[in-house]
Amino acid sequence: MPVDALYFWQIALLIVAETLLSIILFAAAIGILVFVARKPLRKYKFIDLAIFDRLQAWTKPGKNKVMLFITLLGKHQFLIPANLSLIFYFLFVRHQNWFSVRIGTIAISSLVLMFLLKYLFQRKRPVSPLLKAAKGLSFPSGHAIMSVTFYGLIIYIVWQTIPDSLLKNLLIIALILLILLIGYSRIYLRVHYASDVLAGFIIGILWLSISLSVLQRIEKFSGEDPVPEVTLIEKITLHHSFLPNRSKVIFPSIYY
Repeated sequence: MPVDALYFWQIALLIVAETLLSIILFAAAIGILVFVARKPLRKYKFIDLAIFDRLQAWTKPGKNKVMLFITLLGKHQFLIPANLSLIFYFLFVRHQNWFSVRIGTIAISSLVLMFLLKYLFQRKRPVSPLLKAAKGLSFPSGHAIMSVTFYGLIIYIVWQTIPDSLLKNLLIIALILLILLIGYSRIYLRVHYASDVLAGFIIGILWLSISLSVLQRIEKFSGEDPVPEVTLIEKITLHHSFLPNRSKVIFPSIYY
């Protein structure tokens, strides 16, 4: 086997092992919380029902269509092609291999974690959906987890790669609002309780943080440069400052 291919599979196996270990440890911690939180969760269900009652007065046919579109942005029918498109873009267009690894790893691990937690909690969906009943179990909200891990990862990429502060902040604010709206749409459509969505947000944030931390350690172990901490312009300026006698700026290669 060629050295490059062997090296690739060593890193791939390391990523899989670290990710699986992280999922097991994280799920075990959540599993302990299941038995602690199950009874209080039922006890305070009246709060979830009160939120449904409050939102009932705000429902309108036009708003229903908007909420259906927003909730689509957190469904697997949208997120699967969106993840694949991002992987393709960073792998073949931008040649930023570690971004593509992060996207694929976090997407798959988040999906596994979501199903595992739903199985542990076994909470049924609300009995009276606004428009159409959703399949599967209710707690935690898969839309909340997947939207946080997917759009949260995009926030991380935006933060690391866009040098323009104004554009960066606008994109981050827009993505945060989108995540919140996706969660709100699930409550509005009465396919999730508010506690499902809140738990999904918390779990998604924790898992995204753990995943990024694990992947960054693997990047350092592999000897690859992590996501650049300086912009292209700064690299060019830095490179040029060490070459005062050259008449032309030589653009350095950038590896991610």
